[in-house]
Amino acid sequence: MRLLIVAGPPSAGKTAVVRQLLRQFAGENRTAYLKIDVVQAFEAEELAAEFGIPTRKVFSGDLCPDHTGILVLADALTWAGEEKADLLIVESAGLCLRCTPYTTQSLGIVVLPAISGTNAPLKMAPMIAFADVAVVTKTDLVSQAEKEVFREAIRRVTPGIDIIETNAIEGTGLRYLFRAVESCPEIDDPAAIMLRGAPPLGVCTICAGKKEIGWRNHFGVIRTLDAADELYRGD
Repeated sequence: MRLLIVAGPPSAGKTAVVRQLLRQFAGENRTAYLKIDVVQAFEAEELAAEFGIPTRKVFSGDLCPDHTGILVLADALTWAGEEKADLLIVESAGLCLRCTPYTTQSLGIVVLPAISGTNAPLKMAPMIAFADVAVVTKTDLVSQAEKEVFREAIRRVTPGIDIIETNAIEGTGLRYLFRAVESCPEIDDPAAIMLRGAPPLGVCTICAGKKEIGWRNHFGVIRTLDAADELYRGD
């Protein structure tokens, strides 16, 4: 089985890219799909009805959605194996723009909308830095100059990353992504899969539900206005 992890900000066109992948590969591969979201999602039902594939969805609720994806991924691999899937596509929520949900033994795909602004790649650098492929969507809505500046901003984060520009609804230019999927190696040892990068810290009293404002009211990893870096307060 091959593993694809699709990340990116909300409304970037992740599901549109997944649809194009399914149109290309679902006929020749037994494909399974997992959607990670926060409160509600409809993609799993839509893709199951459209392509006749096994799908699952998980809502993170009070947890970070990408942390949730990390927690459930081993079970998802077992489920996809039971479904005899040749290809498992995991679509993350990617809300904080800081998480890096990509793992070893997978193809990491980050989906970025060209209309998000020329500095957007720099603002979500960790999500890009550990990806294998950057798919830039909605390129039909910006000028050629804007596309070039956006592309250079991605390369400032990761100089060697493969960049694919597309109108994901129509699927233009995605043959390069299809080739990357075809050349992605199968999972060799599921028990040895690891995250490629460290996710954000989630160890503070705000995470535990404490509502007071101001760092003096909190413990764990904290941040003050004037501090250059995070501090640890408490036991």
